[in-house]
Amino acid sequence: MVEQKDNSTEQNDNHTEQKENRTEQSKGQNEHKLSSFLTRLISGIALLLLLFGILPLGAFPVLFFCLFLSLFATYELLHCFSLDKKGISFLSYFFVVLYYSALFLHLPISFFLLLSYLFLLGFYYVLSYPKADIREIALFFLVFPYAGILLSYIYLCRSLPHGKILGWLVFLSSWGADTCAYCAGLLFGKHKMTPVLSPKKTWEGAVGGILGSGILAFIFALFFKGRGLPLHLSPFLLALAVSLAALFSIGGDLMASGMKRDFQIKDYSHLIPGHGGILDRFDSVLFTAPIIYYGITVLDYFKKI
Repeated sequence: MVEQKDNSTEQNDNHTEQKENRTEQSKGQNEHKLSSFLTRLISGIALLLLLFGILPLGAFPVLFFCLFLSLFATYELLHCFSLDKKGISFLSYFFVVLYYSALFLHLPISFFLLLSYLFLLGFYYVLSYPKADIREIALFFLVFPYAGILLSYIYLCRSLPHGKILGWLVFLSSWGADTCAYCAGLLFGKHKMTPVLSPKKTWEGAVGGILGSGILAFIFALFFKGRGLPLHLSPFLLALAVSLAALFSIGGDLMASGMKRDFQIKDYSHLIPGHGGILDRFDSVLFTAPIIYYGITVLDYFKKI
């Protein structure tokens, strides 16, 4: 009887100890989540303040800001593809600098540079065959337009007439859509969009992101109407353009996630605490900036007809 009682007491003690361990573990996880959230929040606020400081300064400061983003994004993508140690990797950086130099000098040679980049990669492949791998060449070709050219559309939007105001539409259609999609998914999300690629994304969240960004753009346009926003750009048209861009932002986000999964990395880098790298934070901007730029350009064209 005494032995049974001792065993029972020992089991109770073990159970109590396990419960305390689980409580401490849960507490530690919650503290880690809170710490990660605060880090992410502070970094996000710092990034927004940086944009608030740079965008009003004019097109050229934004150009050099985008050059930095593109060069670092080029490094991140090369590193992701395990191509950063290849001798020919310098070509990607070189063409990014050439491209931004052409933008600075207002030289319309973007397509020529893209073709030249392709031709040089082709020559490298032929001269290095069979040592060179055609799959590596294809990945190299992706780097320049994806990390170099697409980010430059932030500058191109800022260089538009009234770009001081219109430039913010790029971030409304990307980060605004991300925030709206997150909230909508949290409240209404039931149907998974891409269960394998991005398990947390839902169709309800995607619809919420598109509609939410459009509403934000409509309010934005109403506020700035007569305060620097062109009169021919109606709030409805801008909301439509931003909603369309938000749709593309989902594709940009998922494409970046897909490449990370294929190459088995969590983040492209650790440049921005709590967010990852340039491509982690600007993945949706890569796709929204060109849509906003060409959308406004088309609206301006029809105004002149």
